Amino acid sequence: MSILTLEEGVFEVKSTAGDTHLGGEDFDNNLVDWCVKEFKKKNRSFANVNFSTKPRAMRRLRTMCERAKCLLSDKTETRVEVDNFHEGNDLNVKITRARFENLCHKYFDDCLKPIQLVLDDAKMAKEDINEVVLVGGSSRIPKVQELITTFFNGKKLNKTINPDEAVAMGAAVQAYILNGGDTEGTDLHDLILLDVAPLSLGIEAIGGVMSKIIERNTTIPCSRNQMFTTGADNQKAVEVRVFEGEREFAADNNLLGKFTLGDIPDAPRGIPQIQVNFNLDANGILNVYAEEKSQGNKAKITITNESNRLTRDEIEKMILNASVYAEEDDARRKRVDARNKLEAYAHRLKNTVPNEKSFSDDDKKKIKDCVDEVFAWLQTNRTTGSVSEFKSQLKKIELVLTPIIMRIKSDAAKRAKKPVEKKDS
Repeated sequence: MSILTLEEGVFEVKSTAGDTHLGGEDFDNNLVDWCVKEFKKKNRSFANVNFSTKPRAMRRLRTMCERAKCLLSDKTETRVEVDNFHEGNDLNVKITRARFENLCHKYFDDCLKPIQLVLDDAKMAKEDINEVVLVGGSSRIPKVQELITTFFNGKKLNKTINPDEAVAMGAAVQAYILNGGDTEGTDLHDLILLDVAPLSLGIEAIGGVMSKIIERNTTIPCSRNQMFTTGADNQKAVEVRVFEGEREFAADNNLLGKFTLGDIPDAPRGIPQIQVNFNLDANGILNVYAEEKSQGNKAKITITNESNRLTRDEIEKMILNASVYAEEDDARRKRVDARNKLEAYAHRLKNTVPNEKSFSDDDKKKIKDCVDEVFAWLQTNRTTGSVSEFKSQLKKIELVLTPIIMRIKSDAAKRAKKPVEKKDS
């Protein structure tokens, strides 16, 4: 499913979604299974026969079931007939539209889930949709049309487009325009197509999380950037690993490519500034640049549509998995974020406190001892600690640091209020 806006010849895709596990073959499979059961009821001697080992008979049956499914879009009943289906016995069963709808009701209900997802992604309500256009073979099924009509509060569906031609024509138009074809004097003159990124694009950040730079359903062409830093003291190089996907962790997404940015000047963890730029053009070609800001060192990679990119079915499967594992991924992400926050805070204190002139030697020792205890705790609990435990360790540092900061501010305020004595001339 896709949501598009059309204004003055500009077609803009706002969002797209789907379910690779849902389609015409699912309806066919249910109908095939039902026909086999009916055949066994009429022929008790074949009750224990495994017809999945009879590929020729099942292929003929599947063809007839697909034909029956299509006929039920126009008729209220039809027959599935296969001559000499097994050992000289014919398969001949009557199927009504009501029976077919009952067999496939779960799949029909599942058709509405991608519709709600595509609305959510576009940040739109069903009332914002002006016209619902049906495309695709399964859109001919009366029950599917009934459910969609009900979902959109009785809105009349546009069924004027030939489902068999729509996808081919759309692909032809897109290919012609992207190839630089001359549209002058054609129906394509002044037509602009604005597509969207089908999956989020980003890189692997500290803790293995997927840091999304271009979000899914962003209109292309587009360019985005984010600032990153090093994960260790005096780190000489960083590996930039580029992924596409919707999961919270890079390992669960699809790796598109990687490159290394080297010659990073020596500096404590978190100090170097590394800007990563993503540039996605109308052809789906992705250029990724990384630049270390202090020296201007750069590295890049170009990822084309042939560079390990996912197919349409794989994209839809990944979007579905992101929804299925959303709660689990969110819990893991929160734990990693809590750990990263604790580590960053501890490292910042470790690198800055020794050079802070406003701290006394006793203050510095207290902070150092506390930070060292936290690092020791992280050595043992880095991979097993919970969100609450990481927050507790952060609170432990704050309980030591806050009184020291408050005292220093208080002393500074007192000095500022103390009157300046006049000297005798």
